[in-house]
Amino acid sequence: MTDMTRSTYAGLRPLAVRALGQTGADIERLVREARQSARRQRRLLTWQDLDIALQGRRKRMPDDVLWRVCLHEAGHAIAWSLLGVGEVLSVTVGVENLGQVLTRRRNDMAQTETWLRQTMACLLGGRVSERMVLGDVVAGAGGDDTSDLAQATDYALAAETRLGFSRINPLLYRNPSGSLDLLSLDRELAARVNERLISAETLALELLTSHCNDLLEIASRLQERGVMEGREIRQVLGLAEPGMLEP
Repeated sequence: MTDMTRSTYAGLRPLAVRALGQTGADIERLVREARQSARRQRRLLTWQDLDIALQGRRKRMPDDVLWRVCLHEAGHAIAWSLLGVGEVLSVTVGVENLGQVLTRRRNDMAQTETWLRQTMACLLGGRVSERMVLGDVVAGAGGDDTSDLAQATDYALAAETRLGFSRINPLLYRNPSGSLDLLSLDRELAARVNERLISAETLALELLTSHCNDLLEIASRLQERGVMEGREIRQVLGLAEPGMLEP
């Protein structure tokens, strides 16, 4: 790698990290606007122009809301990283729906009942971190069928109705179409689903309590910069990179 290539890479990498969570169209529009601004000032476009433009695209939030979002996403990121059911690629706040943890789910793990509980714990990790540090939670973990609570509930319901993990009639398969209505009609089923959710929440709480300092460190960096790469999350946690052996 030549010195010029290293210099270009060094300039591009921070910008690429800040651009996480943006679409290709967003980036194209941002570069065009930054170039037009530089032309009006009769100078060439610089890395700093793009950096300022990228920072300006992030959603402004009150300090208390931003801190909560950072804690929430840090909780998810720590759970995914430590439980190992998914590789964290990036964490962003202030983009799209306030915050996002981008993960690559592992497909080389046996999808056992333990795996299911761990995955649910990752989904509940954001909510758990809010309650652990702030003493309460907001409605952000729920709200629609793609929310953390909806996904965790669907996993728990699948365990009881479709995956053969239920203690009662484990061989009985129920079609997933309209299966969420079963929770309103079958109180015993709803209780078993809730038990699984509580178990996963407990796992997330134990995990995050034992890594409270890491949680605060990651949340603080997110609050300051708005984005972190997965490798930086793993460095804070003292984890080896995927595919690397511990020394």
